[in-house]
Amino acid sequence: MKHSATIELACDLISRQSVTPEDAGCQEVLIARLEKMGFVIEKMPFGEVKNFWARRGTVKPLLCFAGHTDVVPPGPVENWSTDPFAPTFHEGYLYGRGAADMKGGTAAWLTALERFIEHHPEHNGSIAMLITSDEEGPFVNGTTKVIDALEARNEKIDWCVIGEASSTEKLGDVIKNGRRGSLSGKLKVQGIQGHVAYPHLVKNPIHTSAAAIAELTTTEWDQGNDFFPPTSFQISNYHAGTGANNIVPGEAVLDFNFRFSTESTEAGLKARVLAILDNHQLDYSIDWAFSGNPFITTGGPLIAATQAAIKSVTGLETELSTSGGTSDGRFIAPTGAQVIELGPINATIHKVNERVKVADLDILSDVYENILARLLVTDND
Repeated sequence: MKHSATIELACDLISRQSVTPEDAGCQEVLIARLEKMGFVIEKMPFGEVKNFWARRGTVKPLLCFAGHTDVVPPGPVENWSTDPFAPTFHEGYLYGRGAADMKGGTAAWLTALERFIEHHPEHNGSIAMLITSDEEGPFVNGTTKVIDALEARNEKIDWCVIGEASSTEKLGDVIKNGRRGSLSGKLKVQGIQGHVAYPHLVKNPIHTSAAAIAELTTTEWDQGNDFFPPTSFQISNYHAGTGANNIVPGEAVLDFNFRFSTESTEAGLKARVLAILDNHQLDYSIDWAFSGNPFITTGGPLIAATQAAIKSVTGLETELSTSGGTSDGRFIAPTGAQVIELGPINATIHKVNERVKVADLDILSDVYENILARLLVTDND
């Protein structure tokens, strides 16, 4: 069966085992096609991570697509219905790791570019692609390093479309116009190990930390605002004990995470956590891991063009949302860029049997082309 250019490219990318931080040749496939469209390619490897910056045009405004070629591991392959790296069609779906997150969206953008430039070779402004193989990994040598390099030479993105899987029930029903911040911590509470039969000789860190943990889980950190839900605190792991039922452990370890709104700050959340722990007089230490501040695009040409494009192609009214995990938008938005995320339905991302509707990728490519036209073509072009 003959498939569209978008589906063929998505299949090519999915077939490459680019488990983070590997790229497995995906970027070279994209670069070859971008060069044919007149893009100037700048490869920006940092450490073991491959990145590239491709730009067509030198004037403002600059519309950028940001994406990644790396994927999360497939997990036990035997749990999949098909080989995760052998793109497979079944009942109208394309199966494979990265189909939704985010090789499908990347393919849709590139084919949209090919059609757009064919019809509008003298378009207004400039177009760029920022692609990394470090979005699913530690995010140290990926988009953040490329943005640092662009900032150092004062090369500014005006509008940025990120191809993350943003849709919920139907393609285009949700776009992300921001994301919450993320702050994690590993709390270690010290005690004194010993025999359970001699409580006067031990100090049980499970007992001593219980009230503090209860307070952390019931504290209202903020009330959110018009764009963000209230900041949430969640415990993801708690471990204590030696495995024996007659030993009081000497240490309890708790992993937790904040997803926070613009009503809170990294420093403020840290201070409040420490105050609670100190108030309960715990003997503790914390290792913090900060993933990024919240960011928001509240309006402007990019949101307007995206909503209008989705309406034009699909007939849907689009909901703006800041829910879900974080994205590389947290590195791009602080430069002053307007940032949105628009991509396939996210129901199967990171799951076994990740898949995307075949028809959705072609529709997404049409929406992307419509966005390009609304932002970079004047009425008399």
